[in-house]
Amino acid sequence: MRTDVRSPEVARGPEAGIVVLRVNGRTHEVSLAPRVSLLDALREHLGLTGPKKGCDQGTCGACTVWVDGRRVLACLTLAVTCEGREVTTIEGLANDGELHPMQQAFVSRDAFQCGYCTPGQIMSAVKLLEEGHATDDAEIAEWMSGNICRCAAYPNIRAAIRDVRDTQHDAQPAAGGA
Repeated sequence: MRTDVRSPEVARGPEAGIVVLRVNGRTHEVSLAPRVSLLDALREHLGLTGPKKGCDQGTCGACTVWVDGRRVLACLTLAVTCEGREVTTIEGLANDGELHPMQQAFVSRDAFQCGYCTPGQIMSAVKLLEEGHATDDAEIAEWMSGNICRCAAYPNIRAAIRDVRDTQHDAQPAAGGA
């Protein structure tokens, strides 16, 4: 009776192997050790330097990206766990060179100072709105609390989020109307 039923593409050892990552709509094959974080794979192997390595411990949010539409901390996520999933970074947020509304609001509201945390802040802010957690400043602050801004641009960050929230709300058709 055979006991080695694992397929070769599932079995991984400590050595580097080919990992197929789909990032910002493009497929990449990269040789990675199984312990490489998604953040290191993005920055060091794919040249996507938008997600920042702030703390490398999951406490600052500078590395926030989306995996299958959910925000994750790339420094705490193993790259191999993202095979077969869609990863989106700040570089994938703009559409054909046009800034995403949240990116534009951050620029308009001067919602960054040194800019180091900005990519993670923007990625979280977009999802915060999609998740419906932006009714007031207290809720915005709570749901953005995983993203630290050492320059303390929080009032401008909240203002940018409110601007996009209010623009989206104004763009929605009235209930029952055409």
